Amino acid sequence: MSNPAPGELERVRAFVNTWDAEDDSDAIASPDALRAWLVGNGLLEKGAKVTAADQRRAAGVREALRATLRAHHGHDEQEWADDALCDASERAKLQVRFDKRGCAQLVPAAGGVDGALGRLLTIVHEADREGHWIRLKVCPADDCQAAFYDLSRNRSATWCDMKVCGNRHKVREYRERRLRGPSA
Repeated sequence: MSNPAPGELERVRAFVNTWDAEDDSDAIASPDALRAWLVGNGLLEKGAKVTAADQRRAAGVREALRATLRAHHGHDEQEWADDALCDASERAKLQVRFDKRGCAQLVPAAGGVDGALGRLLTIVHEADREGHWIRLKVCPADDCQAAFYDLSRNRSATWCDMKVCGNRHKVREYRERRLRGPSA
């Protein structure tokens, strides 16, 4: 089980985890599934229209976020990830608004799916300001890829679960060393 993220950042972690590498299932694979997920997570109104294009954009944002989380391990972030996230923020019409106390907040002016994706990006922005975003990572195991929150003191956790993914990795490396035999 991967570590949940604090506060609203958990929504972003859950969104990235709508695709499961282990069984190649996708919880937002259709417009109806995307609507259900966004409504269920308080990001979209119940009767909102969701199109196939919305679903494709949402899946693209999810994968761009996953690429960004890989960058938190030091992997190079794909350029398309920046493009997809910038496009999503533009479509969401993100704006700075001030609350009754005079505090600035980043909010999406767009409605529908674009606004919902924008809301996820505002959560990322706030988590970055608070120092939590860098702790959200994606497991490097090809058969996992789950987003998890790094609870280690020095932000050095690699695996979503050391007992599962970390152990599988260690066993694979051990077997490879045994097959190669003793080094010269």
